[in-house]
Amino acid sequence: MKKFYSGILLFIVVFIFGQINYTITPDPFNETDQITLTIPGNQIDESAWGITDHSVYIWAWSFDTNYQNSQDCPTNGSWNDSDALNKLIYNTATDSYSLTFTPTVFFGRTGIGRFGFLLKDKTGTHQTSPDIFVNVGILNINLTTPAANSLTSVPAGNSINITATTNVDATFQLKANGIVVHSTSTPSSAYSYSYTVSEDANMELIATQGTNSKKVAFILQIPRNVVSESIPGWIRQGINYHPTDQTKVGLALYAPHKNFVHVIGSFNNWAVNDAYLMKKDTAIPDLYWIELSGLTPQQLYTFQYRTNDLKKVADPYSPQILSSYDDPWISASTYPNLPTFPAGQDFEVSTFKTGQVPYNWQVTNFQRPAKDDLIVYELLLRDFTQEKNWQSLINKIYYLKNLKINAIELLPVMEFDGNLSWGYNTSFHYALDKAYGTPEKFKEFIDLCHQNGIAVILDIALNHATGRSPLVRLWNTDPDGDGYGDVAPNNPYFNQVPKHSYNVFNDFNHTSLSTQYYVERCLQQWLTEYRIDGFRWDLTKGFTQNCSENDETCTNAYQQDRVDIMKHYADRQWAIDPGSYMIFEHLGTDQEEQQWANYRLAEGKGVLLWNKQTDPYNQNTMGYKENSSYDRMNHSLHGFTNMSAVGYGESHDEERLMYKNLEYGAMNGSYNVKDLNTALNRMKTFGATFFTISGPKMIWQFGELGYDFSINRCANGTVNTGCRTDEKPVAFALGYDTDINRKGVYDTWAKIIDIRNTHQVFKSKTYSIESNNLTNDPDGLITRIYIYDNTISGMKNVVVLANYGTSARNVVPYFPYTGEWQNLMDNTVQNIVSTTAPITLQPGEFRIFGNYTGTLSTEDIYAGNKLSLQIADNPVKNGIVKFVYSKAKNGEIIISDMAGKILDTIKLSNETGIHEMKVHYPAGVYLVHLKSDTGIAIRKLIVN
Repeated sequence: MKKFYSGILLFIVVFIFGQINYTITPDPFNETDQITLTIPGNQIDESAWGITDHSVYIWAWSFDTNYQNSQDCPTNGSWNDSDALNKLIYNTATDSYSLTFTPTVFFGRTGIGRFGFLLKDKTGTHQTSPDIFVNVGILNINLTTPAANSLTSVPAGNSINITATTNVDATFQLKANGIVVHSTSTPSSAYSYSYTVSEDANMELIATQGTNSKKVAFILQIPRNVVSESIPGWIRQGINYHPTDQTKVGLALYAPHKNFVHVIGSFNNWAVNDAYLMKKDTAIPDLYWIELSGLTPQQLYTFQYRTNDLKKVADPYSPQILSSYDDPWISASTYPNLPTFPAGQDFEVSTFKTGQVPYNWQVTNFQRPAKDDLIVYELLLRDFTQEKNWQSLINKIYYLKNLKINAIELLPVMEFDGNLSWGYNTSFHYALDKAYGTPEKFKEFIDLCHQNGIAVILDIALNHATGRSPLVRLWNTDPDGDGYGDVAPNNPYFNQVPKHSYNVFNDFNHTSLSTQYYVERCLQQWLTEYRIDGFRWDLTKGFTQNCSENDETCTNAYQQDRVDIMKHYADRQWAIDPGSYMIFEHLGTDQEEQQWANYRLAEGKGVLLWNKQTDPYNQNTMGYKENSSYDRMNHSLHGFTNMSAVGYGESHDEERLMYKNLEYGAMNGSYNVKDLNTALNRMKTFGATFFTISGPKMIWQFGELGYDFSINRCANGTVNTGCRTDEKPVAFALGYDTDINRKGVYDTWAKIIDIRNTHQVFKSKTYSIESNNLTNDPDGLITRIYIYDNTISGMKNVVVLANYGTSARNVVPYFPYTGEWQNLMDNTVQNIVSTTAPITLQPGEFRIFGNYTGTLSTEDIYAGNKLSLQIADNPVKNGIVKFVYSKAKNGEIIISDMAGKILDTIKLSNETGIHEMKVHYPAGVYLVHLKSDTGIAIRKLIVN
């Protein structure tokens, strides 16, 4: 069974194992006969399948008379949405399912020798297994030795006995490479002949009965003597250009369990020629290599590897491949002069060209933004511009620069199946996909980003690979003989059964040294050839070998092998490029993520972790207080030493905030969040309570324009989860960037990001977030954010206030001290005479205040007559803690754990003094808040 997916689909398929019973009438039959396939009703457990209307579908495919050249039935539909034409008829009287069809019509072809089928529900969630195969024709032939479509190795001069049977008496003819080598004249239902092998031969045995004939094919192959010789120092796995000779290329393929390998290509007319038989390295016996010489510089060559078991694959380390499946649909405007796929070949082919002129990089010493300062713009080029290519993205560089972002994160651009995809269905991790343009244009885009101070981060999906990957196809089961199939037991790269519960496609075994080498080489390619600045590692939960595909609890729990392998990969990436970013999409336990976030911090390293806060932020923007606390935007609540949490409210994987605002927003009298302009204004407030928080941040494309199409929007405008990865409308084409109200969100976000970039205080690791604090705000939906740094000159304190409610609110700001404070959005200055005097905020309104540096001195804001909190003898060793405080009018000390759970509350009787108490907390880090009429102070309490 062959299925290709154009986008990444997360689903679980439930199988019915065991051959199901069926009947076909008439039997036997020819391809032009009308037949009826009948399956007893007890073969399908409709209850287990969750169907109540007998909706069972056939998924079918056909073969030619050689039982090869598999083609899907034209009316199959898609795997997750079967076509109604393939729905079986349920017969109530006989409790059976049936389908009547004529093979030539049903399969849309002639010359059918066999067809295969399985039964499934409409969405592909349940199916029967194994696949069923039915021979077509009044005359049928069964090759008993060797097996049909098999490959048999026979030394030259030796004989092999060829035997077959037919269902009716027939005459036989045996051909080798198209030449008749034996025939019979007397009809019989059995055939036997001893054939002496002299060369590789494509064999055919043809049975004839009257005007009917049927044939089967197989291959006889002479074994080769492979030369063992040390691989030259300039050659490693993949395509290698000689350092001084432009007429030479070295190729190397790691191929365990293969007896020999030929290189076939445009340089030898795609023929198997022993002059192109690869040698074996002496140090690594499974490493095959060859030097090709006499090449013409600047000429494009195409090639594949052909193994002794007839697998034909492109090089896994191809920088770019040609595809007969995808290339015909790539326009000349996107990829000018795209090379033609070689005629007569199939699967993907590799290319090489000696004497290439290297790209002339304009920026050779790009200074990457500090990790803590990253404002990442996540982008899917397919849906970002109408043209969907690098040039169109280059044309939008100033749109991105003026938003003040400093990093672009691209969804996977490595070679993926199809041309319209999110990119997570990767087949060649080393190759740039041609769907978006040429390698030169991609380099030009990266170069231009660097010229404008913008880093480029690539999303890379190294958890898995599709069935098109040569690392899968070299060792797969291939039951249909079409080159595709499941992972075989001897595959050195993949698990036969996934080792985690989120798997798609084929699951890499990351404890395999082969896989580790492949991963490192892919990292090196993108970091050095394209000079990208780092990676967002997709689905890092899949890098364990400890779980099963059905055990989500195990997958989500701490896994030491996963911790170790990801540290290993971090070491390898940083060895290639010490300053490159590592960002994990893990979304796991704090305990596990701490291992990476705090790894090699003394060297300035450490991994960044995705920090999903979509749900609480969306609750706020919609106007609902339930589950609206996004306090975990604070890295310290994760136990991270540095600001390693990449916070986000939107990503490619999450529903769009504006879509839910408009669909589900709250109403209060005339104030309606579902109103477009009201919702857009609330998105400005989202920016204020998001970008101002210290540490790296990420936004999803067009959030800055209030993009309001659902992630599940279908091409016809409906909303369905099956359309998750479908193309979406482009905001520029809709005029969103010129709409004054939508552009207002863009301008506000750009202003806030610029404020963040301008003032050193926003780099501070000392900050607190109070979102939906029901102690101070019983009605919820009030946000207070405090950022401060006593060690810097200039602006030291920032206070952010926001009202996400649906009515005006008097918000107590709890300024840390009185004096002059500047509204950073309009630069007005006001004298704050009371730190607790309420400020009225309209629904959806925000304020960003910074201490006004025009008149304030640079002395420590907590010194002298200012609010102060100190913890004596910290860390606590003997269970006694002393809080030393001053100027805390009506003060209250609140102690909470790092998850925000309040453990103790102490009312202070004096404005200045010492409070001593005994603590019984487990060893760990805790937060101590001192709140008073004169401000707020926060300290960390460490209990050993």
